[in-house]
Order: sequence, then C-alpha cells, then structure tokens
Amino acid sequence: MGAQGSRVDFKQAVLDLTSKPGKDDEQFWDQAWWPDTVNDIFAMIPGEDIRKLRDESPKNLATLVYKAVEKIQFSRNHPANIDQKKVINAIRLLTRITPYMLEDAEWRGYFWSPIPHGDSTKPLAAVLLENLSDLLFCPEFTISHSNGLKVNDLSTIDSCEYIWEAGVGSGNKPPMVALHYQNRSEILKLLLTCFSEVIYAPVSDENRLRWICHFTAVTNPHVLPIFTSLLNIVCAYDPVGYGLPYNYLLFNDSREPLVEIALQVLIVCLDKESQPKTDDSGYQDNYFINYLSRIHREEDFDFMLKGITRLLSNPIHSSSSYLPNSTKKVNFHQELLVLLWKCCEFNQKFMFYVLKTSDVLDILVPILYHISDARNDSARVGLIHMGVFIILLLSGERNFGVRLNKPYTAKANINIQTFTGTHADLLILVFHKLITTGNYRLQSLFDCFLTIMVNVSPYMKSLSMVAANKLVHLVEAFSTPWFLFSSPTNPQLVFSLLEVFNNVIQYQFDGNSNLIYTIIRKRNVFYQLSNLSVDSASIAKTLSGRKSKSANRDEMVDQLKSPTTANPPEFPAAGASSSTPPASSGPSTTAGLAATPALASMTGNVGNWEEKPESQEVPEEWIATQEWAEAWKSKLPLQTIMRLLQVLVPQVEKICIDKGLTDESEILKFLQHGTLVGLLPVPHPIVIRRYQTNVGTNHWFRIYMWGVIYLRNTQPPIWYDTDVKLFEIQRA
Repeated sequence: MGAQGSRVDFKQAVLDLTSKPGKDDEQFWDQAWWPDTVNDIFAMIPGEDIRKLRDESPKNLATLVYKAVEKIQFSRNHPANIDQKKVINAIRLLTRITPYMLEDAEWRGYFWSPIPHGDSTKPLAAVLLENLSDLLFCPEFTISHSNGLKVNDLSTIDSCEYIWEAGVGSGNKPPMVALHYQNRSEILKLLLTCFSEVIYAPVSDENRLRWICHFTAVTNPHVLPIFTSLLNIVCAYDPVGYGLPYNYLLFNDSREPLVEIALQVLIVCLDKESQPKTDDSGYQDNYFINYLSRIHREEDFDFMLKGITRLLSNPIHSSSSYLPNSTKKVNFHQELLVLLWKCCEFNQKFMFYVLKTSDVLDILVPILYHISDARNDSARVGLIHMGVFIILLLSGERNFGVRLNKPYTAKANINIQTFTGTHADLLILVFHKLITTGNYRLQSLFDCFLTIMVNVSPYMKSLSMVAANKLVHLVEAFSTPWFLFSSPTNPQLVFSLLEVFNNVIQYQFDGNSNLIYTIIRKRNVFYQLSNLSVDSASIAKTLSGRKSKSANRDEMVDQLKSPTTANPPEFPAAGASSSTPPASSGPSTTAGLAATPALASMTGNVGNWEEKPESQEVPEEWIATQEWAEAWKSKLPLQTIMRLLQVLVPQVEKICIDKGLTDESEILKFLQHGTLVGLLPVPHPIVIRRYQTNVGTNHWFRIYMWGVIYLRNTQPPIWYDTDVKLFEIQRA
C-alpha cells in the first residue's frame, strides 16, 4: 500500500470510529497503524474530533485507547517479532489523544481503573507505564543487544547493563543508532504526555502527580537505569561534536531531539510535593530524587557539572565564534537551569563540589549571560527568575563569595559597561543592568538581587570603580523620598544596600579603595538619606505629585535608569509597542508565571526593621505615615558609613589642599594605605540569608517548568489548544 493510500485509510478509520459505535474488529484497527510521521497523526486527528469522540462516543474512545495499549503490550510481550511501525504509531496515537482525556476530570480517573475483561486488577495507567518502561530497553528497538541474538522475553534483560550512555553508574559506551534514538524519543514523548496530568488537575487534587509517582517508585524495576540513562544522555551531549565549522548543516543530529525530550522527562520526574516538616521519609517515595541525592563520587559530579556547563555555555560560544553561526546552537537552556537547580537542591554534596573550585564561575557566567540577554523579553521573565534563584541558592555558601574574587576575562557577549575586574564586578553590573533596564516585571526580583549582593559582600576584596559607581547609584535611586514612601517594602531595598556597604567596609576595607572613594565622592547621597524628613507634612508633600500607579511606575523606572547611559535602551521595555518585530521566530505564545515567592518565604528571614508579617499582601489603599517612616528610619544602619565619612572626608580634603591634588589616582593611593582600625563601630556579625525550600517556591518552579515544556513542544504541538489549568496561556 502506498503512502497516500495509508494516509487515506488512517483518516477513514478515525472518521469511522467517530461516527460508528463499537468498532473493534482487528482488520479495522490494522488500518490505524500506518501513518508515516507523528505530524500525520496530529494533522489527521483534529482536537475537536477527539473532544467529539470523548463527549459523544466515550465507548469508542475507550476502545481506541485499549487497542493502542494492547498493541504496545503485545510488542512488549513479543520483542523478537516486534512491528516497529505499528507500535510507534500506537504510541503516537496515545500522545495525540491523552491530553484531551486528561483535561476532563472523569477521564483522568479512567486511566486508573482496571482494564475491562482483563486478567489483572492493575489500572490501565500502570499497565501502560510498565510496558513503556520495558520498551525503553528492548533489543533492536531502543537498545543494541550485545550478542545480536533475538530476545523473546524482556524480563531476561538486565536493563542496568544497557544504560543509554556512559557516565553516572555506567562506563559502557553503547553504539549510536539513529533509529533507536527516534524510538526512545517517541516513548519519552508519551511518558511526558502522561505526566502532564498536573497541568490540568486542580492544585488541590492530591492525585495530580500520580503518573510520576508510579513511574518513579521502587516498584518500577527499571527506575535506576532509566534515571541514569536520562541523566547521562543529557550530560554527555556535545552539540559541537568534532568542532568542524558548519558541520551541523551537513549532517543531521539525531541525538538532539532525544537529549531535549530526555531532559524534559528527567526534570519532570524530579518533581514532588513539598516535604512536610514532620515527614522523615526523605526521598524514598521518588527514586529519581532518591538516586540523585545519593550520587557522591567526584568523577560523577565532574561529569554532571561539565555537561551542564557545556550546554549552558553553548549559545555563548555560538554567538562569539569568528565564523558567524558556524557552531550548532541548542535552545534548551531553561530546562538545564531547572536541572541544575534540582541537582543542587536534592544533592548538597553536588552543590558543595560545585562551590569547591572555580568551576562555579564557569556555571555562573552563562547564567548571567542568559538572564542579561533576556532582560527586555517579557516572554523570558521566568528564565531570569530561574537564574536568579540559582545564584541566590549558591550565594548562601561562603565559598561562592570567595570564588567571585577571581579576575574576569570577558568571554560572554554580555551587554554591560566595559570594566576590568573580578566576577563580583560582573555580578553587580549585570544586576544593576537588570534593575535599571525599565522592565517593571523584574521589580519583584529586586529583593533577590540585593540579597545576593548582601550574601557575597563580606568577601568582595577589590571592587572596580565601575561597580562601585553602580552600587552608589542604586542607593541614590532607591533612597529618593518619593520611592521610599511609595510602598511599605521599598525601604528594605535601602537597608539591603547599606548592609552591602557596611560588610565591605567592616570586613574588606583593605583593597576596596575604589568603593571608599566613591562613597566619599558621592557622600551627599548618604547625608540626604540620614537627614530625610519623615514628618507627616513632608510625606504628604512628597506624595502629592502622584497621579496614577502607572505614572508612579514610569517615574520609578526613569529614576533608576543609569546616569551613565548615553543612549536610550536598545529594546523597548516589556509591554511597550515597537514597529520592529522581535527577532525570534515561532508562535507568539507565552505561559504565565505564578507570583514571585516573597523573599522572606525563600530565605526564612524578614527585613532588618520589620516584624514578621502575617501576610505578604499590601493593602490597595496603603499610605505612608509618620509613625511608619520614623520606625524604619531610626533603624537605618548608617553608623558605619557616617563614621567613615567623618574620619576620611577631612583627611582627603586636607591632602587635596596641601598637595594640590586634582588627580583621583593620587587620592586612591592615599586611601589604599589608609586604615580605620579602632575608629569604626564594632563589626556586626555576618548574616547570610540561605534559600529554604517551601510550598510557595515549589509551586512556582512547577509552573515555570511546565510552561517551558508546553512552549517548547510545538513539533508536534502536544498540548496546544487544550484546557490547561496550571498556568495561563497568552497568545498575541
């Protein structure tokens, strides 16, 4: 039968099934296994036809699903005589149909009912997952058998000997077979589709992760080899290959689609509900998390870290090559950030290994590149959040702050002011750029930016003049009376910045002459803050110019924009219109994010001057009062800075007059040899705000992860036009 005839037969089979009750003869069903590609199936079965079948002929839909599962089970039971095209099309058919079943509450339960007239009481979902797991290690279908002999019983296969790639838990390098990669990808797509019940079920549904729970449970005999196969196939992937320019244009890369879907399945399987404080079970219910948490060999950590770093850095190498577009560029860096987060969260030893050497900087630079690159793209706000949360997690450890003192040699094309300095300077400049970029959707991250700076500030040894100016500029912007009185949380930003300055002065005075000089030169910023009028009349006068919330926002953005910016931003701020279409191609679709978790919930710390709030909600009609302003102003940690100015300003003025100095380099030399020993207040204890897992952040990560997966799976569009509940789909 020709390809065109096969397509016609398949479409007719679907139409017959939709219109005629109770079709179940084998000859009829044989017509359904002949499409050539997954796109054929998606094109031939429109979503409205699936819904019509579901709502008007539920028995026929159930029969269709049973027959597809039966075909998969038959192939699993007869691996020596497997009809690859038929079983792959059965898998594709389920991938197409399942989202429309999961969006309906009654049909979600259908998968967890026993098969009618079956010999087992196992629910259909369990049967499907077990058969798919077995087929992931089926000789000459998804793996190459060592002796080449036919295998009649998959239970005789030790899947641990057939891990897909060398790496964690395996030193064997299996042969590369493109057809096996394609078959694995099809199975993983169906698994990912089954796991997506969570995007349709209500948040209150306790069963929304049941597919994942069953698949990652100890009852799955392949859970370890599947976990290591997915992890290794991702971390071993090198899109550059042999490094020949433009080689990706000459040869089809059959590995990339497998790596991408493997990465998505891996991070989804590492999802779990937040652990109750009274639960001592650890990760024993989810064996993906269990095995990840137990990895401990340094060679395994090295393999994982180098793999993630290589792939995160790929866009940097691709864009900075001497030959334009000569290197293959991969686009799954958002999923990689989620994987890096999961590795650090579930395996403390891995995170400490990352922090132990300067390798942490190799992972930091691409993260800063990605979040800087996304700053003007409203569709990638989630990426910025994800990258900042990872840096917040790392900044809670002393080693991270210490490593930042390593000199930075520009490799990434990050759009910031040119400087000569350390990775700490790079961090400050990128954060300053993000704060002053004019994207109001990043305002919820200001607390995180500054908390990271606070965490690393006791260890910053030699800030550049550029970074010092940026820090003082932030104080200048955030300490304007209008901004301080506009929100009950705004003063906390000033508290955080002052804590950064105090930490540097108290613990790293030597070597930070650039920052000390900048504080002296811009001392009026601190004097004005110290002398801020907070009486009712002054507050009312300051706020009298408020017109509307949008005007306030614009005023704040204008205030924050860097005074050193000679030209307007290269891109319009998020939400602004532009006559120039965006450079990125593809559907104009974005997935909404959950509200950014409050910093107090992420770190377990509240502001320096606040009582622990009962709620993070700010009243709509909140107005600053004299009592409120006096409460926080009296606690401003200005003593160290004011004492520094009291001591050093007269000294600097004196040498300028006595020696006729006009060159700032001479003043810097004087400050380099100065000391404030015995003149400053007693050093305060270093306070590090470490990330703490909680329900709110767990929910945010789940929404972000599935939003990325939804948008990345467009060929075929697995979840397009279905009733997603977990996040909001925004289409232009």
